[in-house]
Amino acid sequence: MAEIEKYNPQVLVPHGLVVTRSWLLSKGVKRHTLDNWIKSDQLSSIAYGVYKRPDTKVTWQGIVCSLQRMGNDLCPGGITALELQGLGHYSELGYHKTIHLYGGDNLPAWTSKLLMDVAFVRHSERQLFKEGKFLNHDYNSELPWGLDEWPMTVSSPERAFFEVLLDVPDAISFEHADQLMQGMVNLSPRRLNKLLERCASIKVRRLFLWFTERHQHAWVKKTDVDCYTMESGLLGSGKRVLAKGGKLDARYLITVPEEMHG
Repeated sequence: MAEIEKYNPQVLVPHGLVVTRSWLLSKGVKRHTLDNWIKSDQLSSIAYGVYKRPDTKVTWQGIVCSLQRMGNDLCPGGITALELQGLGHYSELGYHKTIHLYGGDNLPAWTSKLLMDVAFVRHSERQLFKEGKFLNHDYNSELPWGLDEWPMTVSSPERAFFEVLLDVPDAISFEHADQLMQGMVNLSPRRLNKLLERCASIKVRRLFLWFTERHQHAWVKKTDVDCYTMESGLLGSGKRVLAKGGKLDARYLITVPEEMHG
């Protein structure tokens, strides 16, 4: 542990990232050493117990990457992940931006205090996937954002679309999800098969299969969608009203908007 005292704050706190006091202490930095770094302006405090290098401009990407570097499993997912990977249909306009984060860990309170024009929204994946922690390691993509050494982990397009479907129709419309699926021509059948197998939401399974049947992308032929039928027991039982006043899809027993039926 004594060797860590020789570390320069530039080693433990890369340009563009932030760290917490508890994380630095867990790495062996002594309290008096940390206090000296702050007093000598080698680190600056940006929130209670949160620090950065003086030359760092805080960005939402840097905040997310910092969380991941410190062991937090939250990553941009859903609409945010699709937009980052060029698969979003709408670009968020205006001054305020919402970043949707998915995972099992909590979102630290300090994240909301660093950027006035960004709101982080945490989504739990317990409703969506079994073995959520496993998904964070095997169903993600790494994206560059300005620091080559520290790419940002985001949900893969396959996982992100499942995350989108969890919010249909309450926060995301059928029409928006349909437009997103239209552009997903290069999904991985292997990932989709694993996601379907581990998906804990009957609603999401049925919606995914309905959108898949509607668009018939080339990758469909390499997936296991045919084994997911109402008779198989893999899609639960009974009807699900997802679109009020809509039409019932006879194959998956979900109501969909009338204009999208048939």
